[in-house]
Amino acid sequence: MSDPLDLAHRQGLPGEWLALRDRFPRSRWGEAGLNPVAAHWLQMHAGFRHHGDHMTRLATAFRADPANPRGLHAQLIPALQAFLQHLDGHHRIESGHYFPVFRQMEPDIAAGIDLLDRDHDAVHAHLEALFEAGRGFHMAVAGNAPDAASSAHRLADALDAALPSLTRHLDDEEDIVIPLIALKGDGIR
Repeated sequence: MSDPLDLAHRQGLPGEWLALRDRFPRSRWGEAGLNPVAAHWLQMHAGFRHHGDHMTRLATAFRADPANPRGLHAQLIPALQAFLQHLDGHHRIESGHYFPVFRQMEPDIAAGIDLLDRDHDAVHAHLEALFEAGRGFHMAVAGNAPDAASSAHRLADALDAALPSLTRHLDDEEDIVIPLIALKGDGIR
């Protein structure tokens, strides 16, 4: 039986990790005066979702009309590079700086923070798969390979595999982190 908290299978977080979100629900996150770190966090996550949606739209359009892998390459590879760099950097800052601070701020949710930190390993595996598929697609297009369209489909498949897990992670991270920062994060940087 699979672990229900494993990122690939998780449908949400246990209630005991959501006590702060119950005190500061999503419906309040858009209020004026939200802690600037929390607001920035939400902005970063919105950017990752936007990038993911953009890349999905490009891949979907290509799947519907796969005649122009070079055109897909011109749009998708730069978007993928930016996405991979920003997400990797964001996770390094979270794991290296913020998560240790959060564990000390609210020991009662340390297990939730630990789970989010473990999620980064699962997300990183997807990032590596995206990088490899993107590199393969780039090499196929650059080399005028006859299988460039197949390489594009492999990249699209890697996106399909990665983005649901990433979205689940972003949602769960926000449910723990945003209320924590909003309620207890005075002076956090």
